[in-house]
Amino acid sequence: MTPEGLAGLHARCFTVPRPWTVSEFGTLLAAPATVLTSQPGGFALGQVVAGEAELLTIAVAPAERRQGLGRRLLDLFLAECAARGASAVFLEVDAGNAAALGLYRSAGFGQAGRRRAYYHAPDGTATDALILRRATGPALP
Repeated sequence: MTPEGLAGLHARCFTVPRPWTVSEFGTLLAAPATVLTSQPGGFALGQVVAGEAELLTIAVAPAERRQGLGRRLLDLFLAECAARGASAVFLEVDAGNAAALGLYRSAGFGQAGRRRAYYHAPDGTATDALILRRATGPALP
């Protein structure tokens, strides 16, 4: 996917936090540590550094949700991170995002930390961010 395609899909999926720009995606794609997995309708993007990976964002087009695409993208991302030498993957998710939490927990992620009042909505409300972690081996049953 191109930076333009990534930014367009990201804008359809996110308002808070704000969607990333074409320039931000371009910068990430130019970095050798970046891992991008994509399929029509979605992508997962992160980085592998010093034996650890971080999932920075995952986006699935609204019309493609609840059909397993997010899980396929996540599984591909985890496999690529393992292939690049990562022993663990971290991510951050809004504590109120039940759909994302369900996906990550079903893939074997567990809570490693919490950032209180990390996300701020336009109306001034704040929600916590959960830091999740899992090893890059097979997901737990």
